[in-house]
Amino acid sequence: MMAMIVSAQLSDRRERALLVGIHCKRDPRWEAEDSLVELARLAESAGALVAGTILQDRNAPDPRYLIGKGKAQEIKAEWSGKIDLLVIDEELSGSQQRSLEELTGCKTVDRPLLILDIFAQRARSREGKLQVELAQLDYLLPRLVGRGVELSRLGGGIGTRGPGETQLETDRRTIRRRMAKIRDELTKVRRHRALLRRPRKRHAIPIVALVGYTNAGKSTLFNALTHSDVRTNDALFVTLDPILRRVTTADGFSFLLSDTVGFIRRLPAQLVTAFKATLEELNEADLLLHVIDASHPQMMEQKQAVDAILGDLGLSDKPIIEALNKVDLLANGIAPSFVSGKSAFPRVACSALTGYGMDRLRQVVQEKLTPATDHAPIEAAVAWPCR
Repeated sequence: MMAMIVSAQLSDRRERALLVGIHCKRDPRWEAEDSLVELARLAESAGALVAGTILQDRNAPDPRYLIGKGKAQEIKAEWSGKIDLLVIDEELSGSQQRSLEELTGCKTVDRPLLILDIFAQRARSREGKLQVELAQLDYLLPRLVGRGVELSRLGGGIGTRGPGETQLETDRRTIRRRMAKIRDELTKVRRHRALLRRPRKRHAIPIVALVGYTNAGKSTLFNALTHSDVRTNDALFVTLDPILRRVTTADGFSFLLSDTVGFIRRLPAQLVTAFKATLEELNEADLLLHVIDASHPQMMEQKQAVDAILGDLGLSDKPIIEALNKVDLLANGIAPSFVSGKSAFPRVACSALTGYGMDRLRQVVQEKLTPATDHAPIEAAVAWPCR
């Protein structure tokens, strides 16, 4: 039987990682640069120490090494003995990963595997662990051919948490059986969730689900609206399991607020598929509260990434309110054009940390959930106190 290890202790010494991005010359360079900055945050969230970054310009990815044989040889010559881990800011095929490891002599992981590793560290509930394991197995399955003894990667370190294999005779059929078993268990979880939802539907309690880019401040906003103490941290993917709390406005109106996993650009498809049980909370919601980090330089790109994932999940038609969070971090009190510009959705400027705009946000949510009531027009707050 195959041993499934969903989480492991970090090694005593942080792994030193070299991050490598690739810029295809037909694409804007800033996109590759920004993605590499985000990769550094992901690596740090996984527990690595970033030793350096490389951004390579190419006309097209190399079919064997992705970054090209010459660049891989340069990395070996310059970084051999200085790093423990090579992190590539793309998805590698199994053969590309093996080729890079053989040439550089360094353990190599790609962006999807790095994100899966973070999820494996963050998963706490049985449901979360099952979902992560399913995503990891889905990632591993097409990479089985030719790996041989490398399939027995167990131990501490980035890229080794999760479905390691301790017996070389483990094959696709064994993995598929395990995946089928996990899917069955997750189906039971979905049925259980459906039973829990029945009382809410009978009492007609509206549900509002928080969505947003990871580290946009969703959990902090959740705590500010519900007066809870959900764990928050300046790190990526802190919340994996859905959390539900009641919110009551000043005039006695109540709704349930749900906090779910954050999104990210190029979120591995395996994770979106595996976390369907968690993301069902979004399907059941009457309203989505899209939390946007108004202080982030790539605010628009992050918003578009979340919008794209919502579209993939078939949630684009849901009523949405955009909460422009972290306005206390803005350099001045003048709203960016995005905040004050026209939008198909109501926008509210707020700060979950300082409490600015929280009352206004509760009011807008109430107005959106009770459209039949005669309310004043919803307008975005476009100026705020600044630090």
